[in-house]
Amino acid sequence: MDFFTAQQSESEASHEVDDSFPDSLRDPILRKVQFSTISRIDSLVDHVFEEFKQDFYPGEIVTVILDDGNRLNGTIREKTKFPELVRPDGTIERKAFARYFVSLTSRPDEEALVDGDHLIRDRKTFTKQMLRSFLKNSLNRESWLGAPWQVKDKLAAQYRINTQVPDELHYDKQKAQNQLTRTMKKAEASGSLLNSFSQYSHPPLVELRPKGHRGKITQHDIEIARQQQYMHIHQTLSGSQSTGYPQRVLSPSDQQYFHIINSHPGYHLIASKGQPKPPPLPPIKYPIEDLEVPPVRNVAPRPAMKYLSEDCPCPGRVPEGAGSGIRMESVGILLETWDTLNVYCEVFVLDSFTFDDYIEAFQITSEDVQCELLVEVHCAVLKKLVNHEKDLNGQVQISLPIALLETDDESSQHGSSSDTTPTPEPEIKPRTTRSSIAKTEAAELKAQVAIDAKLHRGAEIDQCIKGYNWRYRLRKRDFYNGRWIVIVVGLLSLYTTTSRFRKICDEILIQLAPLNMGATEETAISQYAKLDINLRVKILQFLCMLSLETQAIRGYMEDCTLQMTQFRKEKVEAQRTRKAALEELKILHEERKALQPEATSPIPQLEQLEEMGDLKMEEPDEEEDVVMESEDEEPVQQRSLRRANDRAAERQRKLEEERERKEKAEAEKAKKPTKQARQLEKVLKKIDDVMDRIKDCEEEVAILDNDLRESDCPRTRVLGKDRFWNRYYWFERNAMPYAGLPSSSTAEAGYANACLWIQGPDKIEREGFIELREEEQAKYRNAFGIGVTDRKMIEEGQTHTFTAYEWAYYDDPDQLDQLIAWLDVRGEREIKLRKELQAQRNKINVHMEKREKYLAIHNKEKSESAEPVTRISTRTKTYVDPIGHRCMNWKNTTARAELGHIHSEPERGPKKGVARVANKKTIVEDEGRQTRASNRSGKPLTRQGSRYNF
Repeated sequence: MDFFTAQQSESEASHEVDDSFPDSLRDPILRKVQFSTISRIDSLVDHVFEEFKQDFYPGEIVTVILDDGNRLNGTIREKTKFPELVRPDGTIERKAFARYFVSLTSRPDEEALVDGDHLIRDRKTFTKQMLRSFLKNSLNRESWLGAPWQVKDKLAAQYRINTQVPDELHYDKQKAQNQLTRTMKKAEASGSLLNSFSQYSHPPLVELRPKGHRGKITQHDIEIARQQQYMHIHQTLSGSQSTGYPQRVLSPSDQQYFHIINSHPGYHLIASKGQPKPPPLPPIKYPIEDLEVPPVRNVAPRPAMKYLSEDCPCPGRVPEGAGSGIRMESVGILLETWDTLNVYCEVFVLDSFTFDDYIEAFQITSEDVQCELLVEVHCAVLKKLVNHEKDLNGQVQISLPIALLETDDESSQHGSSSDTTPTPEPEIKPRTTRSSIAKTEAAELKAQVAIDAKLHRGAEIDQCIKGYNWRYRLRKRDFYNGRWIVIVVGLLSLYTTTSRFRKICDEILIQLAPLNMGATEETAISQYAKLDINLRVKILQFLCMLSLETQAIRGYMEDCTLQMTQFRKEKVEAQRTRKAALEELKILHEERKALQPEATSPIPQLEQLEEMGDLKMEEPDEEEDVVMESEDEEPVQQRSLRRANDRAAERQRKLEEERERKEKAEAEKAKKPTKQARQLEKVLKKIDDVMDRIKDCEEEVAILDNDLRESDCPRTRVLGKDRFWNRYYWFERNAMPYAGLPSSSTAEAGYANACLWIQGPDKIEREGFIELREEEQAKYRNAFGIGVTDRKMIEEGQTHTFTAYEWAYYDDPDQLDQLIAWLDVRGEREIKLRKELQAQRNKINVHMEKREKYLAIHNKEKSESAEPVTRISTRTKTYVDPIGHRCMNWKNTTARAELGHIHSEPERGPKKGVARVANKKTIVEDEGRQTRASNRSGKPLTRQGSRYNF
């Protein structure tokens, strides 16, 4: 390509970009940049783009965002600008804004009156690249430094823009101003203000002799000349328009000179001007730190929360959990253990269960009632701590305390040495001294104190059967008839030797193995039936913490991590396929536009309407004939009958013509289609195929997103935090199906937890952001008129959470909507939390409604059952009619299907002639851990057990 061809190509490309620039923005932008002194074109583009980004003009095609979130296209018809209102004290009463009348394209008879916040442009119509090209083609300037930009004469004449350059922007004026600025800087550095003005800034001294007079110069003439000189200096410094120089701020030395001049007799007082007003603060760019967002007055507080516990952090308020026996410190433990058991239910071989049934199971405190849910969760977790006696000889899967390991080593050494009896060495009696006697007495006193400090009989209950402690019981799976509680007592007594668990273990064992009762199995079983719910849940928390150390849990997490990696790769591949299909679809749409015939022939439709009109006009003639024939016959009527035959023939002729036209039209339709029609049909078929592929890719991405969510089990993810650092959790968000496993025995409930839980701030956040020091509180109060703690009490309303051990919840969809409305999008944390809540809102609302319905049904059944609870006593246990308790409906169907029995029952032998392979198609055993089988494409199935149908 030679020079002229390249120049022509560049010119055509420039004109193409220039033509695509919006016509309605040309006039205001050109008027804005006329005589602008911004030197660099990039800076000029940035300045103009920021100013016109949210400003719209009549004739523009925009998108209107309605209050309900819908978007409509339209054209701006009229614009009205409202100026800024300033109070007498200088504060802004109202910012400047504009309103627009927009004619809606889809609603021709309607218009929208909106402000600039509800209007947006298409991203491709106004970009910096287009603006830069437009300004380069529309502006020019001279070559000297500081020359203003000028609109080209052709465009200036077209848009009637003034082209006369102001005097202060001419080259000579700019040169004088630059020279004045440089000299003033030198004068300030040297301190000789008046001498610097004597060089250039004032006009030469006037001729002291009067014109046409050769007499002597009088003192009056000298004073007049000096007065003119200093007045010229004053006008120069004060920015007078007569000199054309900008205003200059006087330094202290300059003000001293003026005081000297003004104090001289014969001179007028020259007042120096004060400092200029400071520039306005830059606008705040949101989002910012939430507590730095100014509080909004007269706004509804956060909706009231509910409390599950008996105690409430808000004095004077009766919590929803009054009478439940649950303390606030136990709410977090209940949520922690419930989430662990449901996330790893496949490892523990458990059916999923609802949080409400879980709490109710803990609240049953009767020896006659054996809740399968409560027993199964304990036995399932215990089985993961020690292998079965047939599996690796009952190997322990957790790290035991050091004291027990030393005891085991000693016992093993004694066992190995029992075979060979060593020769006893002669005992050497040590010398008795005063210090040795004192040490012996101290050791005996220490042993006596240890005996007196005995708090419980846990170790004795564990060894109530000699040689059959908790480990042997667990290897043999001796859980039946409540004997799993004896295993728990043995574990707790073992971990009392560790500083980490000593306090909680002693607290539980004091109740399970009191000193005033016998060290028997029955003591532990009967005491557990009376145990407080807060201690019960601490036992399960202790067991769950131990189970997280086992290889089964760790292997499950590793497998889920690998599975998530595979899902991510498949998702990326599906997204690439979808992107390629979209590009192909775009090309096919272009081909369709080229082949689509224009619908400009409405003639067949008009002919059909005319034919229908002719038939309708002919039908009244037939009716009229019938009426006339029914009247009396007269001579005139005889001739009318003959004319009726003529009209009948005419109608028959028209019907035949109509039939011929229809046959002709059908024949034309039956003709062989044209080549263009065949190509169009092929293109349309391809478009349908591509659309189907895109839909399949979108469904596959949705499935993989859900698979990733259910496989994300290593941690519980928080939805976000509000301005006061409260954490918000929706536990179904990750690592479990939204409604629990569909194969669960209580799957008809349709939910798992269905509550939005709020946890208070932790200690570091509370001390660093809320409970500030006095000086920091004073600064915050001066800036916002209120302290952080007072703001928390006001904006949170009637309910609060102050520490990380305090929990509250929402279970009503209306409260969720009010919470979303309360969040301020100007804050960094709340804008993220609001986004997450809006994304999960529909799912949360659905499960909240299902929970309300599920609880209402069971409460109604419980209130209608006036008869006492039916009990059936047997030799081993007592069964209770499940009508009184929801949790009694839960059955561990997963264990029955995979193991042939539940965890708390002894292992049964296989039935004669029946193979014990349960659910072989969907469950496979892999080293003691269950994994889902693959589907037809080789992918492992999700927690739901099957792919989703959308």
